[in-house]
Amino acid sequence: MLQLNVKNETSRLRAVVLGSALNNGPTPTKEEAYDPKSLEHIIAGTYPIEKDMVQEMEAFNKVFQRYDVKVFRPEMIENYNQIFTRDIGFVIDDVFVKANILPDRNRELDAIQYVLDQINPSKIVRPPEEVHIEGGDVMLWNDYIFIGTYKGSDYKDYITARTNMQGVQYIKELFPNKIVKEFDLVKSKLEARDNALHLDCCFQPVGKDKGIIYKSGFREESDYVYLVNLFGKENLFHITRDEMYNMNSNVFSIDTNVVVSEKNFTRLNNWLREQGFTVEEIPYAEIAKQEGLLRCSTLPLIRD
Repeated sequence: MLQLNVKNETSRLRAVVLGSALNNGPTPTKEEAYDPKSLEHIIAGTYPIEKDMVQEMEAFNKVFQRYDVKVFRPEMIENYNQIFTRDIGFVIDDVFVKANILPDRNRELDAIQYVLDQINPSKIVRPPEEVHIEGGDVMLWNDYIFIGTYKGSDYKDYITARTNMQGVQYIKELFPNKIVKEFDLVKSKLEARDNALHLDCCFQPVGKDKGIIYKSGFREESDYVYLVNLFGKENLFHITRDEMYNMNSNVFSIDTNVVVSEKNFTRLNNWLREQGFTVEEIPYAEIAKQEGLLRCSTLPLIRD
């Protein structure tokens, strides 16, 4: 049996589900795009090809192997995008929450059923249908749970609005002892540079007391100020609009002092090293074209 345990984003990782780019299917049509960034690359003819994405994910996998992390991969579904496992579920403490994702992505959960079979069934929950919540919007910080949401009345018109207020409420009821704080995110169906698809597109903690943040990703300045007050401005690395577009906040921590990052994130990677982090640089720029990066393609199960 797997003894789930995840209390934050940065403690030593022991087990993770890493997505897969094998048999990823043809380039989607414009109508099939889930987000503005994919759409941009579909139109430009620069949408990533499977071979390149498989290589990038393999580089990520090799880092995990070096750090002796147990890696599970989803079973292959033919012609299907299975890269972003973060969307389909997440672990809080010792509970696995199945996400109510976009309906046509349900098969992705079936592909990790063999992993779920190794978890105590009483520790797996599935929210009711009206509750929308995706792993990219859920960020753990010990006593805190940060959740990205969208409070606009036009929520249902946005395919990029992935977590609703019912989702926030559901987590509050499930974890009454945690401080649950929601953040209203900026959404755009058309301009990827102004679309915080998930909370991890504009914020993520690193180490024990630091974080990466994009101020304009928050609809309310008070939400940004909340994080500044919690972490301290000197502990936050502020990214630019273009760095947010390239997903600089979507790195992934293997330990409190080890961060896996994209090799082109020069400014961020230099800052991380100055703060004393070991930065494991890998190529991930092709996968980034689908508005997802390192955190999006992982589903941590056990951290120390």
